Amino acid sequence: QVQLVESGGGLVQPGGFRKLSCAAPGSIPGIVAMGWYRQAPGKQRELVARIISGGGPNYEDSAKGRFTISKDNAQNTLYLQMNSLKPEDTAVYYCHYLHLLGMEYWGKGTLVTVSS
Repeated sequence: QVQLVESGGGLVQPGGFRKLSCAAPGSIPGIVAMGWYRQAPGKQRELVARIISGGGPNYEDSAKGRFTISKDNAQNTLYLQMNSLKPEDTAVYYCHYLHLLGMEYWGKGTLVTVSS
């Protein structure tokens, strides 16, 4: 079965940057959306950025102008470049794929901590 693996989390100072990666074991036919979610302790999981097949990227308001979602089809990898990080960006970040048939695939998450 499909298993997504996130990497790139860690401790970052405010104003710093970090690039997250989400690797799939191989090409997955039928994916219609790929995105990044995050969840901070005591808060709901929220969509940070997403690419919809055939369309462009979408971003949560606080991520606009700071985060960039991209993908490398040849490497079966989804990325999230995060710049100008703020303490409120601290969360576990999860990658997510939505399949045409309704199946959803998640990674186990990678923790990003923004603190001085």
